[in-house]
Amino acid sequence: MNSKEKFIAFLTILTKETRRIMRIWVQTIFPPAITMSLYFLIFGTLIGRRIGQMGGFDYMEFIVPGLIMMSIITNSYANVVSSFFSAKYQNSLEEMLVSPLPNYVILLGYVAGGVMRGMVVGVAVVTVSLFFHKLRIDNIWIVLSIAILTATLFSLAGFINAIFAQNFDHISIVPTFVLTPLTYLGGIFYSTQLLGPFWQKITLANPIFYMVNGFRKGMLGESDIPLWVSYSIIIGFVVVLFSISLHLLNKGTGIRS
Repeated sequence: MNSKEKFIAFLTILTKETRRIMRIWVQTIFPPAITMSLYFLIFGTLIGRRIGQMGGFDYMEFIVPGLIMMSIITNSYANVVSSFFSAKYQNSLEEMLVSPLPNYVILLGYVAGGVMRGMVVGVAVVTVSLFFHKLRIDNIWIVLSIAILTATLFSLAGFINAIFAQNFDHISIVPTFVLTPLTYLGGIFYSTQLLGPFWQKITLANPIFYMVNGFRKGMLGESDIPLWVSYSIIIGFVVVLFSISLHLLNKGTGIRS
């Protein structure tokens, strides 16, 4: 296949994923917006008044970047793991695998779909946040780059989960027992400056901590860690997970066996 044909194939997969997201928007976009509204109402408005300031900002202002990032993480992951596993389960994936389409194009198409959903939901959550607090953005390019890189990372993670999943129960194990704890302990609702030295070191082992703080740096201009560290961690994980995903797809793990 030449470059033009590969690009058309990529756009075809992306278009299919985008139509899927928009067709079932009641499941893909609406619920996260409602859930984040409850977070803003309970944690930001009701509890936030008692907490006061966090990291030099009003508590509502402090948690907004983290909640936006949480929605991007969970939805980019969920989109790819559910879509790719459904393609496996329905045997529609075989049509692409027997075609001359390179595996990396298939991978990029699904990942782009996950990024699309993550960003759409992120915009929806940003819109919801405007009803509770005035939005502040210190550097739009940092915000966009961190958001896209994070959505890419968790789209790849969802892809790997889908490859190894053997039934629909398996696609919920990682989000429930890994993704959710790491997200809540990633500094969304608190600053690591409140933690003791030991727990601060433990937090540094959480990759989501770097994503939340990088995104907070772009919005508020402040972060618990240097920005270059956030970029290095995120890009490093993207490269590693992309390599693993492509290797598994080339090998046919969970597909041909």
